[in-house]
Amino acid sequence: MIVQELSERDWENRRACSNDILQNIPQNALLITSDEAHFHLSGCVNKQNFRYWAPENPRQLHERPLHSPFVTVWCAVGSFGVWGPYFFEEGGVTVTITADRYVDMLRNFLEPKLRELEHPDVWFQQDGATAHTARRTMDVLREMFPGRVISLRGDVGWPARSPDLAPCDFFLWGYLKAKVFQHHPRTIDELKAAIRQEITGISPQITARVMETFRNQLRMCIEKNGRHLDSVIFKTQ
Repeated sequence: MIVQELSERDWENRRACSNDILQNIPQNALLITSDEAHFHLSGCVNKQNFRYWAPENPRQLHERPLHSPFVTVWCAVGSFGVWGPYFFEEGGVTVTITADRYVDMLRNFLEPKLRELEHPDVWFQQDGATAHTARRTMDVLREMFPGRVISLRGDVGWPARSPDLAPCDFFLWGYLKAKVFQHHPRTIDELKAAIRQEITGISPQITARVMETFRNQLRMCIEKNGRHLDSVIFKTQ
């Protein structure tokens, strides 16, 4: 498995973040973890994660489009289930995520859902993507989650190069793509419909277990002194 190299500074940041979350965010708090992912219409499989085994080289080629149409999806995971999908698009066309577009999502999609929760202690986690950590974005997040932002430049610093710690990475995207591409979507509209359908099928019981696993992995990260979580990367849990 190919993973990003971690430096000693990364080990320190991962360990510090894990400690901060476990010590400062109580079990009865609501932690919302979020991220974006691309879903390609081709449904291509990462060749680094997939192998064909045979006694002889079959000398077969697997063709896929060079520029497969795709959608960019934002979701949030919490013990309540999954919020999403939110598609970053304009006029039905996928667009690059900028700070302005991310803020529009926060205001028009995430904020109304927060008002429905009426929970007194809500924390929000995101990675360090440029659109996530722009000044305007962080100002909005601090307003929405005062003192409760887990992010680069947040109240709790989220470490770079840590997909093994992030619920969207270690659970949601792999699970969702496996389900979505069983539909064999042929158009972008079919792809989006399959994403919506499969997200609806993810129950709060599933995500509650995911969030328990998240805390367990934070403890594991501390035990491993911030190094890669082999049991997550190689799925041995």
